Amino acid sequence: MRHSAIVAILCLPLAAATVKDCADLKHHGKLPEANSCYASLLNSQDAFTRAEALWALERFQDANDQFKLAVANNPKNAEIRTRWGRLFLERFNRAEADKLFKEALAIDDNYAPAYLGMALVESDGFSIKAVENAQKAIKLDPKLVEAQELLAYLALEDNDNDKAAKEADKALAISPEALDAMAVHASINWLTDKPATVWTDRIFKINPVYGEAYATGAHFFVINRRYKEGIEWYRKALALNPRLWDARAELGVNLMRRGEDTEAYKQLEECFDNHYRSLEVINSLRLLDGYKNFVTFRTPTTILMLNKKEADILHPYFEEQMKLAIATYEKKYKFKLNGPVRVEVLLEPDDLAVRTAGMPGLGGLLGVTFGMVLAMDSPSARTPGTFHWASTMWHELSHVYILTMTDHKVPRWFTEGLAVYEETATSPDWGDRLDPQAIEAIQKKKLLPVAELDRGFVRPEYPTQVIVSYFQAGQICDYIAEKWGYNKLLDMVHSYAAMESTPDVIKKDLGVSPEDFDKQFLAWLDAKTKTQVEHFADWQKGQKELLDLAIKADNDAVIAKGNAIRDWYPDYVEQHSVYERLADAYLDKNEKANAIAELEKYSSVGGRNSATIKKLATLEEEAGHKDKAIAALKRLNYIYPQDEELHRRLGDLLMATNDTEGAIRELQAVVALKHIDQAAAHYELARALNQAKRNTEARDQVVLALEAAPGYKPAQRLLLELSK
Repeated sequence: MRHSAIVAILCLPLAAATVKDCADLKHHGKLPEANSCYASLLNSQDAFTRAEALWALERFQDANDQFKLAVANNPKNAEIRTRWGRLFLERFNRAEADKLFKEALAIDDNYAPAYLGMALVESDGFSIKAVENAQKAIKLDPKLVEAQELLAYLALEDNDNDKAAKEADKALAISPEALDAMAVHASINWLTDKPATVWTDRIFKINPVYGEAYATGAHFFVINRRYKEGIEWYRKALALNPRLWDARAELGVNLMRRGEDTEAYKQLEECFDNHYRSLEVINSLRLLDGYKNFVTFRTPTTILMLNKKEADILHPYFEEQMKLAIATYEKKYKFKLNGPVRVEVLLEPDDLAVRTAGMPGLGGLLGVTFGMVLAMDSPSARTPGTFHWASTMWHELSHVYILTMTDHKVPRWFTEGLAVYEETATSPDWGDRLDPQAIEAIQKKKLLPVAELDRGFVRPEYPTQVIVSYFQAGQICDYIAEKWGYNKLLDMVHSYAAMESTPDVIKKDLGVSPEDFDKQFLAWLDAKTKTQVEHFADWQKGQKELLDLAIKADNDAVIAKGNAIRDWYPDYVEQHSVYERLADAYLDKNEKANAIAELEKYSSVGGRNSATIKKLATLEEEAGHKDKAIAALKRLNYIYPQDEELHRRLGDLLMATNDTEGAIRELQAVVALKHIDQAAAHYELARALNQAKRNTEARDQVVLALEAAPGYKPAQRLLLELSK
């Protein structure tokens, strides 16, 4: 709008103003004047006008009431329902917003703003439907600039800079004052470390307080895991307009991600106190409040935060793996971190979702890294046997190094792929197996070209694509290490740090075009998975037949069928695996050696069922293989350490093999788990400490045993012995 037009609006009698006039003032950064304009509309005879004015004045409940009245007065008006839906969307109620947009389309199935509303709902979850609905909106109304701006925004979320720029240019062709299109252009420059003054100058000439431009840039920094810059840009946004509550909430969340909890709380509390109470704000405040229930353990290289309820049991195992991973990666990556890594182990199942709020591709995540801070589930937050916490920790600590080494300027597919690779490089039974979703993706040719693989993490096109993308990225790193050597992966890290694109990195570091790389990789992967892919349907059928035979207890038939189908899909170690069925059948026939062989395969492939692993340990011990029994039980410490029986059995075995220090750690775990027989738990730990010549500690444990059971004779005898 020209300057003269703004002056004309300001000179209008208050009663003559319209919603559009007020919106024009706001668009041009005349915020006090816009508020006065909206206030003048509160005496309108039209409920719809009053609703818009109240909304702009942040009187949200009153606005909702007026929208309700407006709909009652105009039940067939698609515009009113759509605008009401936009209010709900802004006020954190996606479900009600979606319902209203659909009601608007039921009235007028060609109403473009309703499709835009649906696109905005879907964009919150990084859904491909966001793009589809925005495209429908612009097709129905080629002048709907907001839909065109959204397409530019979504393209940049997909890291498609060229497409984002073209979509933004289309928006500017519709309106030369399309501020969000300019913000997308500015964000493209910021993401590539180029100045964006050509765009910010244009933006601030139109609207000198348009903090939303910096908030847009901050969003793109954050989804590319460049949290430090995201925080800086959110601060810039708020310096221009302190009432951008969504930006303030994101600032708080990202300060929290960086471990700056005190300021994070302050920013989030300010949002809450000003009635910006999104689930993100409420849950983040709750989580920060919950940190008072954590114990923090510090070493020169590690900061470990554990819930008080499980700190004693988890501390030795988690800190040991943190130190080992840091020492390993420092050597492998040839890089030393400049400070300690903070690991938060979250006990409540929903806390990790809160910790990662607003990030793309979150489905099924077990951990998340924000630089030198990472958060992960506690083993007790997951069903026992479904979560390998040590594998997850090593995965996330790989991210710490790669993000730090590249200053966070690295594509998501590569960091995830390298971290998946590192899991199984640490131990072959760690990491994830070839799963049915990946098999289906290979069968149906759903794998993405390497140059587009980030899209599979950010905006999945089918429900399992994120899982499949993790698998594909890990396999790509396996392939590179196998064909070109591990050092090529490190070369790629340094190329990404120099902000080179994936096509350029593939060409420079591997010496092939991205297209040739894709062909060679897919040929390698097809050969590697040929048996599983070709026989998957046969294996599924065989599994059903095997179940029927097991129910009938026809052990010979189970053994015959199991041996016939097992190697068609050797990666399958989930519930009712062929290995377990075969072992049970062999045990029923008293063929223990064969049962042990099957369970050893199950364990080596990555089977994690606690009862099954314990069964293997028992069989190994009975066969005189105490070392193998110990190895089997030690695996469970990395899967579910909150298991008293595990630590007691492992402690006994370690004592029997004269590994006294190892036994002490396991028996300390028994004590930490508050075993029902506390006297026995303290006594057994005292015995181990005594054997290790740690007499003072042994005496303390004996005293605790006797406090729990004053008449406990073994403890009395040991106390006499220690008193000599």
